[in-house]
Amino acid sequence: MSSRVSRFPGIPGVFHICGVAASLAFLALIPAAVAAQTRRPEPSVLGGPDDPVVTPPAGAPDHERLAPRGVALRIEGGIEVDGRLDEDAWERATPITHFTQRQPDEGLPATQRTDVRILYDGETLFIGARMYDDEGHDGVVSRLVRRDANTQSDELLITFDPFLDHNTQVQFRINPAGVRGDRLDGDDSWDPVWRAGTSIDDEGWVAEIAIPFSQLRFPRNGAREWGLQVQRMVNRLNEMSVWSFWHLNDQGGASRFGHLEGLTDIKAHTTRLELLPYAVTQLDVNGTNNAGDPFRGDTETNYRIGADLKYLLTSNLTLSATVNPDFGQAEVDPAVVNLSAFETFFPEKREFFIEGSDKFGFGNFWCIFCSNVSSLSMLFTRRIGRQPAGGFLAGNAGQFTDVPDASTILGAAKVTGRAGNTSIGILGALTQREKARVFSQGQSVKQEVEPLTSYGVARVSQDFLDGDLQIGGIATSVIRNFDDPRLATLMNDHSEGLGMDAEYWWGDRTYHLLFQSAFTNISGTPEAILRSQRSSARYFQRPDREHGSNGLFTDRYDPTLSSMRGWGTYARVAKDGGDWRWETALNVRSPGFENNDIAFLTQTDYVWMNATLSRQWTVPGSWYRSIFTAAGAQQKYNFDGDLIDRQFHGFFGFETPFYWNINSFLIMRPGVYDDRMTRGGPVVRRPATGYVQTSVETDSRKPVIFGLNPWYAWNEEGGSEIALSTEVTLKPVSNVNLTLSPTYSVRETIAQYVTAVDDPTDEAFYGRRYVFAGLDSKQLSMTTRLNWTFTPHMSLEMFLQPLISANDYKDLKQFDAPRELSKSVFGEDVGTVRTEGDPGAETYFIDPDGPGPAAEFSLANPDFNFRSLRGNLVFRWEYTPGSTLYFVWTQDRSSVDPFGDFDFGRDTDGLFGAPTDNIFLVKVTYWLGI
Repeated sequence: MSSRVSRFPGIPGVFHICGVAASLAFLALIPAAVAAQTRRPEPSVLGGPDDPVVTPPAGAPDHERLAPRGVALRIEGGIEVDGRLDEDAWERATPITHFTQRQPDEGLPATQRTDVRILYDGETLFIGARMYDDEGHDGVVSRLVRRDANTQSDELLITFDPFLDHNTQVQFRINPAGVRGDRLDGDDSWDPVWRAGTSIDDEGWVAEIAIPFSQLRFPRNGAREWGLQVQRMVNRLNEMSVWSFWHLNDQGGASRFGHLEGLTDIKAHTTRLELLPYAVTQLDVNGTNNAGDPFRGDTETNYRIGADLKYLLTSNLTLSATVNPDFGQAEVDPAVVNLSAFETFFPEKREFFIEGSDKFGFGNFWCIFCSNVSSLSMLFTRRIGRQPAGGFLAGNAGQFTDVPDASTILGAAKVTGRAGNTSIGILGALTQREKARVFSQGQSVKQEVEPLTSYGVARVSQDFLDGDLQIGGIATSVIRNFDDPRLATLMNDHSEGLGMDAEYWWGDRTYHLLFQSAFTNISGTPEAILRSQRSSARYFQRPDREHGSNGLFTDRYDPTLSSMRGWGTYARVAKDGGDWRWETALNVRSPGFENNDIAFLTQTDYVWMNATLSRQWTVPGSWYRSIFTAAGAQQKYNFDGDLIDRQFHGFFGFETPFYWNINSFLIMRPGVYDDRMTRGGPVVRRPATGYVQTSVETDSRKPVIFGLNPWYAWNEEGGSEIALSTEVTLKPVSNVNLTLSPTYSVRETIAQYVTAVDDPTDEAFYGRRYVFAGLDSKQLSMTTRLNWTFTPHMSLEMFLQPLISANDYKDLKQFDAPRELSKSVFGEDVGTVRTEGDPGAETYFIDPDGPGPAAEFSLANPDFNFRSLRGNLVFRWEYTPGSTLYFVWTQDRSSVDPFGDFDFGRDTDGLFGAPTDNIFLVKVTYWLGI
C-alpha cells in the first residue's frame, strides 16, 4: 500500500514548487517573434480644443490627474426626444469631443469625430450625441435586436458613476436603430424606464437620450461631480474609442472615469412607487399522461395573477417585492446526461432574482487560469422555489401522483442600493408548503413534499480609500416548518451562514488582494444531518478516513449528530495590471462546511492552491493584433493529507490582423489519489490525464460567423474523449440572428462507477465491494437560437435543443486494492459473470471470486439510450414603456431505451416519436409609476 503524506502538508513549500513550475512552463510558450514588439503608444493629447481644462488635485494618482472633465448645462423646459438635436439648448452645451482609440490602434486619436452634449432640468437628464462618419450614411452599421442584446453594430455607450465612489457603473447603450441597452454594475436584467431617439443622415448618425432622474440613484444633495465614461463603437472599422482613456493592460472601470460637473439643484427622488401587476393564462397539452391518471388530463388550463413592486425607501435604497411571481417567459434549461455524483448547475434566469444580484455578490472569484475549483459563494437563488425534495414520498404512497413542478413562492422582497459609501443587499422570501395529491386504493390523499420555508440574506460592503478598499460581510438563514416527520428526515430544520470579505487594490490598481472567509451551521434531525454527512460533497462515511474531531467544527462521522458546522476561506494575491501578471491563491473548505440550503456546493474537505504567470501583448504586430499567454500549476489536498489533484496548465491565444480569435490550452495532471470515485468507499488511485482544447472564431462583424472548438482528453489507462463543437451564426438581414451549435463527442471511460454491494469477505475494502465498468458514450446535440426583432420594442426568440446520448457499459470490474490504480475485470481476471434475460433487459449475475467464499450478486444491465428535445418560443412586445405582453410556447419530449449503441436514424425516430408535453402561455404586465 502506498504511503500517504502527513495531515496538512507544508503549503509554502508546495506553493514554491508550483511557482517555479509555472515560470519554467511559461518561458516555453512565449513566441520569439513577439520579442521585437514596439513600445506601447501613449494618447497624443489629453484634451481636445473644446474640452474643459483639467485641473487635477495636487498629489492625485495618475488616473485622477489625467481624468477629463465634462460639463452639464441646466435648462428650463424639456427636450423633444426625436433624434434630431434641433433645440437651441444643444448648441449652448459644451461638447465632449476628444476620443482616443482602445481598439484597434490603442492610444491613437479616434478616426471618426464624436460630439456628446449633456443637458438637464429638474426631472430629466438629456444626452445628445452626433457620431460623424467619413462615409456618411453608407458607413453606419445598424442592426435591430432585442433590448440588452449584443447589437454587433455601431453603438454609443454612456456610463455614469453617480456616487463618484469609483465602483458604481450605470450604463446606457444605444445603436442607430434605436435599440436600447442598460446595465447596473454588470447586471443586464436592470431595465429602467427611459427614452431614446435616433436618426441616420449624410454625416453619420445621431442619438438623443432622456433619462428621468427617478430611474437613477445619486447622493441626496445632488451637487457633487459624477463619474462619466463615453464610448463609441464604429463597427465597420472595429474601432472602440473612449473619452477617458486607459491602457488595455490596466485595470479600468469606474476608478478611471472622467468627471461630469455642473449637476446642481437636482434632487434625488425619495418617494417613488412603481407597480408591475401581471395576469397569466396557461394551457397545458399533456402527451405523457396515463389514461388512468385521475390528476392529469389531456389538457389543463390555469390562471394566475400577481405583482411586482418597487419603492424608494431613500434616494439610494430601493425596496423590490413580488407577490405570487410568475417566470413563465424564462428560457428552459437544456437537457444534460449527468453520470457523476454531483448536482448539475443551471444559472438563475428569473428576472426578479437576477436584478440587483450584484449587491449580494459575496464570493467573488478571480482566476487567470484554473480549473476544478469553485468560489466561496453563499447565495444561489434557484434554491428559492426549487423542485419539491420529497416527491418520492408521494410516489411511494400510491399508483398515481400529482407533484408540483416547483415550490410556490408566496412572496419575496429585497432592499438594494447604497447608504453613503455602504452597499446594501437584503433579501427575504417565503415558499409555500407543498402537498402532492396521491391516488391510492381508490382514494385521493395528500402527501407533504416540501415544507413551508423562509429564506433570508443580508449583505453589506463598505468602501474606503476612494473605492480601492472594500470590507463587507454576509449573513444567510433558511428556516423550515414540517407537518410530516418523514420529510424532516430529508432536510435540515434550519441553516445559517456568516461570511466576511475584503478586497484591496494598490499601486494605481495594479496589485490586488482578495480575502473571504465564511462559517456555516445546519441543524435538524439526526437522519437529516446524516444525509449531509454522507452526501457526495464530503463522504464522511469513508471507512479509511482519518476522522478529526466534532468540536466547534464538524470533522468526524457520527450518526447521532443533530447539527454540523464548517468553515471556508479563499485568499488571492495578484498583479492584475500591466503586461506581466501573476497570481497566487489558496482556497479551503473544511469537511463540515455546508450551505446547500441557500447556495450551490458540490465539494468540501480540501485545501486548494494555485500559482499562474501570464503575459499579454496589446500592441499589434505583423501577424497578430493581440496575444495572451499563461502558464502555471495548481494542486489540492484533502484534510487527511491525500493529494487529490495536481495539474500543470498552459494557454496561448491571439487575435489575427483580420479579427479572428484563436485560443488553445493544455492541462496535464499526474496520477493522484481520488477520495470520491468509490462514492463513500476507500480512496483509490486516479490515472494521469491530459487535456487539450483549441477554439477558432471568425470576425463577429460578418454576416456569417463560424466557430470551431475541438478537444481531446486521454489518460494512462487508455481512456479518452474526443469532441467537436461548432457554432454558425447567420445574420441574413439586419433584424434576424440565427445560431446553430452542434456538438458531437465520443468518450471511452475505463472506470465508471456502477454500484456497491455488501460483501464481508472483501476485507481490503472494509466489507463492501465497489463495482465499476468501462463505458463507451456517444452524444450528439444541437443548440439552436433564433432572434427575430421587429421593432426595438417587439421581438421573437426561440431556443431549441435536441440531444441523443448512447451509453454502453462493458467489462464490469473492481479495483484490486485501495490506493491502487490496477483493476480486475469480472469473468476475465477474477470471478465469473453470467447473464439472464432478453438482450437490453438482461441481468448480470456476478460471483466476484469464483469458488471463493464471496456471495454472488446481481445487477440490471445499466446500458441506456436517452433522447430529448426541449425548447421554447417567446414573443415579447413592450407595448408601452415598462409594460410587456408575452406569448410563450414551451415543448418537452424525451424517451429512454435500454440499449447502449448509437444509431442516428433509429434514435432520431425515437426522439420525434416520443410523447410530447406542450405549454402555451399568455402573460401581460402593466407598469404604473406613482
